[in-house]
Amino acid sequence: MTGADSRFDTAVAAFDAVNAEDPNRAVDDGRPRPKELVYARRMTRWLARLAPDASEALRLAARAQHIRRWEIPRADYPRDRAGYLKWRSDLKRFHARLAGEILDRVGYDAGAIARVQALLRKERLKHDAEAQMIEDVACLVFLENDLAAFAAGHPDDKVVDILRKTWQKMSPRGHAAALALDLPPAARALVEKAVGDEG
Repeated sequence: MTGADSRFDTAVAAFDAVNAEDPNRAVDDGRPRPKELVYARRMTRWLARLAPDASEALRLAARAQHIRRWEIPRADYPRDRAGYLKWRSDLKRFHARLAGEILDRVGYDAGAIARVQALLRKERLKHDAEAQMIEDVACLVFLENDLAAFAAGHPDDKVVDILRKTWQKMSPRGHAAALALDLPPAARALVEKAVGDEG
């Protein structure tokens, strides 16, 4: 193992150790595990599928995408669009700062840290291929793992509206991967309705 490989593995282990503190749980492989640790591993798996030659910065950003997300809950913000956007903006800055602190501690230089932070802040989405890739991966993780449960608790028109907005964030490669997902019939019908509405 080279020094660079060791540093990358150390960073991933540090991200995972932080996310293992999540008090919330998600079922993975039939077992309840820390929710954001599960999320981070799903991000990594999807990135490997979509971009097996992804850069080190992109792989680090994918792993740190939701780091310690539970510390800034949606419930702390107004339940309107402005509140949602402020929450998302605060989260991006929080994830970038925390990831940067960890990367600095394990020996990454300022340029590498700045690149990971820019990806976590989703800067230049649609113009930066790596920022677009991390957005595609995040959308696919949601569609594959969370859509069915989310849809069961919300009116169809609200879900279709969210799916339409999700679709707009994704690239053609992300669209193709999304349409190939093995979703439950009800969830697939909602996706098809949103995509049809887009057309």
